Amino acid sequence: MFDKLSQLEDRHRDLEAQLADPEIAGDGERYMAVAKQHAELSDIVHAYRAWREAGDDLEVAREMAAESEGEDRATMQAEVEQLTAQRAELEAELKLLLVPKDPMDDKDVIVEIRAAAGGDEAALFAGELEEMYLAFAGRRKWKAQVLSESKQGIGGVKEAIVEIIGRGAYAHLKHESGVHRVQRVPATESQGRIHTSTASVAVLPTAEDVDVQVNSNDLRIDVFRSSGPGGQSVNTTDSAVRITHLPTGLVVSCQDEKSQHQNRDKAMKILRSRLLQAEQERAAQERADERQGQIGTGDRSEKIRTYNFPQTRITDHRIGLSVHNVEAVLGGELDEIVAALRQAEREARLAEVDDEIP
Repeated sequence: MFDKLSQLEDRHRDLEAQLADPEIAGDGERYMAVAKQHAELSDIVHAYRAWREAGDDLEVAREMAAESEGEDRATMQAEVEQLTAQRAELEAELKLLLVPKDPMDDKDVIVEIRAAAGGDEAALFAGELEEMYLAFAGRRKWKAQVLSESKQGIGGVKEAIVEIIGRGAYAHLKHESGVHRVQRVPATESQGRIHTSTASVAVLPTAEDVDVQVNSNDLRIDVFRSSGPGGQSVNTTDSAVRITHLPTGLVVSCQDEKSQHQNRDKAMKILRSRLLQAEQERAAQERADERQGQIGTGDRSEKIRTYNFPQTRITDHRIGLSVHNVEAVLGGELDEIVAALRQAEREARLAEVDDEIP
């Protein structure tokens, strides 16, 4: 492990030199690739250097403690204890940083939100979840757009599909997949009774052509007239698109855009991401991945979180985390929950790493 850390430090130093090279700096695409590699190694290298420095300081402190007497010896012994604890913390941080990343973590995402049990109240909740993810993306300066949205009832959402583009979007949002449950008194409830409703969320890494090869012969593409409110072209032309992937039976429809071409592009983007997700789930099932089981499989049928309005509490059932700021979280302040879930994933991955830092 020590050799690996040393090699990573050498690689980081080499990348720093490349970033200062005028030839590379003048090539935008190449510079961005080098800068990305440099950034990915920076946290590991900085932690390694701090760990190594703490080790050197600890060795000096031990020598001084052995040579000291009285109050000086007690002072140096306290220094030894502090540095020992500091080095242990840095070692734990290093182990986490060395755990292999999910290869999908840097991808953009498509978030699918659907009302489930609860009628109009479930649709209202699904709409709030949609707004929550849009607000979270805005807080992180990510780009977000609604690819498809189907309204239901009194301002609720039957289904919404949102694309979120930003560095680490999948890493931050992948644990949102599952069933979200809300407990509250609906506005239409005259007796003040608490109702329970649910909405499902699926987070898919955005798939490119290189990730999923789709044979055009495997597709059936139908065009039809858009339904619902619209302008001059919506409802009057065959602009809506339905794509069926014949081998899997997956069906994707898009009708929000005025152009048939735009709707087709959106539908293909969603289809590719669903196919990639299906392949991931198949591979995970074959591996019987215990790590995923520890923080939730991400299965859409799994109840992962409860939003309890009477107690202003949100509980994530996979890691036993409760926070008392339900309104703030639905307003996009997901950071605490996301950070806890990512930490749980790192710790689960760490349990699979047998090597230890010397």
